[in-house]
Amino acid sequence: MKLRVLALDYDGTIATDGRLDPTVKAALARARDRGLTLVLVTGRLLGDLRRLLGDLTLFDAVVAENGAVLAFPLAGRSSVLAPPVAPAFVAELRSLGLGPRTGTCVVELPAAAAHAAIDAIRRLELPLVCLFNRGQMMILPQAVSKATGLREALRALRMSPHNAIAVGDAENDHELLAVCEIGAAVGWGSRALQDAADLVIAGDGPGAVAGYIDRVMAQVRIVPPTRVRRRLLLGRDSRGEVVSLAVRGRNVLIAGDPATGKSWVAGLLCEQLVLQQYSVCIIDPEGDYLELEGLPGLMVLGGDETPPSLHELTRTLRHGDVSVVLDLSHLGLDAKREYVRRAFQLVTELRRETGLPHRVVMDEAHYFLGDPVAAALIDHELAGHTWVTYRVGGLHADVVQASECVIVTRETDPAEVDLLYARFRGSGGAAHWRQVLASLELDEAVLLPVDEEAQGDLRRFRIAPRLTHHVRHRHKYMDMPVGSEVAFRFVPRGGASGPVVHSLQEMIDALSSTRTDSIVDHIHRGDLSRWIGDVLRDTVLAREVAGHEERFRLGTLPDFNGAVIHAVHGRYRVTDDLVAHGHARTRAREVAGTTPTAPDPTTTG
Repeated sequence: MKLRVLALDYDGTIATDGRLDPTVKAALARARDRGLTLVLVTGRLLGDLRRLLGDLTLFDAVVAENGAVLAFPLAGRSSVLAPPVAPAFVAELRSLGLGPRTGTCVVELPAAAAHAAIDAIRRLELPLVCLFNRGQMMILPQAVSKATGLREALRALRMSPHNAIAVGDAENDHELLAVCEIGAAVGWGSRALQDAADLVIAGDGPGAVAGYIDRVMAQVRIVPPTRVRRRLLLGRDSRGEVVSLAVRGRNVLIAGDPATGKSWVAGLLCEQLVLQQYSVCIIDPEGDYLELEGLPGLMVLGGDETPPSLHELTRTLRHGDVSVVLDLSHLGLDAKREYVRRAFQLVTELRRETGLPHRVVMDEAHYFLGDPVAAALIDHELAGHTWVTYRVGGLHADVVQASECVIVTRETDPAEVDLLYARFRGSGGAAHWRQVLASLELDEAVLLPVDEEAQGDLRRFRIAPRLTHHVRHRHKYMDMPVGSEVAFRFVPRGGASGPVVHSLQEMIDALSSTRTDSIVDHIHRGDLSRWIGDVLRDTVLAREVAGHEERFRLGTLPDFNGAVIHAVHGRYRVTDDLVAHGHARTRAREVAGTTPTAPDPTTTG
């Protein structure tokens, strides 16, 4: 991730005795000159800050009263983000002789007054919480924190907390540090905050923060700390241990044979990134990621319509809370290549300027990244790419070399395995790699030793389920034929050879025009589910069809054909006219009185 924002606590972090440290002030001016956005995030009242600093325009935004008040000094505008202090509460505290200090939304008291204040909150039944800050206590409306205030500031500035580093020193800074991509605690502050932080700035005062600011603003990419707070679930290994990836902005390569779950794995990672509020741009040549549109903040562009103009695309991606799937499935290959070449170059420039999107995912990457010109568009410093391909040998060597994390689904091509072994070898020889990768089941994958999470070896795991249902796209799978030697041959009961089908579309057509009682033998043997699993290699659909076969054998599923057609419709994106066509045929059979009931499973014939 690119650094765009510094979010800084005030007292004890960049200020001593209420005065901004001059070395920090100079460092912040240099950061502004480099284009960084500066946000002051403090528990202080806005009026106090104006009296102390005089001019707040060094900062793009000021979050005051621990998140309850937001100001934009350059615009001269401020807003209140929480309910105001209840007069009855202030009166109650004064009647107790506690001498509260009040802001717009916050009440300040000495920490020693905590018990009396809590009793007053309980008596008055107010939705307030207490937060300690050294020897002081702040009383705030519920759900208000430095993190909520910072989020509002960044939303207004069209920035993302994943492009931010936060620095703080005390108890009220925990949520501030947690919401940003990197949370840094100062070494002279709260020990509990240091234990929770991503890193600790060594030193004995604000001057050390000035040095830290100079170091981080020289970096193109936020350097991830050793401690990992954000992870992406991949699955579980044979011991039942969770296998996950640390979110580190690495380049990820996902490889394997066709139809072995590569897009499933990529989608699994994407949906978690989106839910963690990272911005993702997915280049989807075949329409395999459309179901991600059900996630918050994600939109699909293209598809049946013309792909978005490059201006529209970049304008959309400038929002840090928006992710995009570019569905190019209706374009021919040459048109896809030309569009992706121009779009990828523009997105790379946008990421260098704004840090958005945080990750670019490119499926069927061998279409687009096979030559030196295309490979040169990759931003190796900023990284954050995911490449999905069934042909690693079709990628330019620089792309493979830049991969920092590699996930492989079943791979049976020895040449592909040897290429991966030559680049990413760990323990075991090439023959061992060929054996392991070829033996993977369709719900399995392997982390290669280049990944820190692989623990120096091939780490095999079962892939985790997805939150979004993975619907295979009709254009890619429904009409894809198999060879005649593995085609499905219907042999009706008591009749001559029936239709021969080479694809799921032909299977639907055959089932729509065939009586169920004429294919009972196929159903009893489980032929259809076996063909879908073994030949088409769609184990998800095969399991569903096998369930229908079992229900038919038990006499609880009268219309087996209709159930299978419905299952295919649910698994694949089928056009409305095709669905209507299948339903019309089913209705015609019903009108003709030919929809059969399940026969006696013991009948032979």
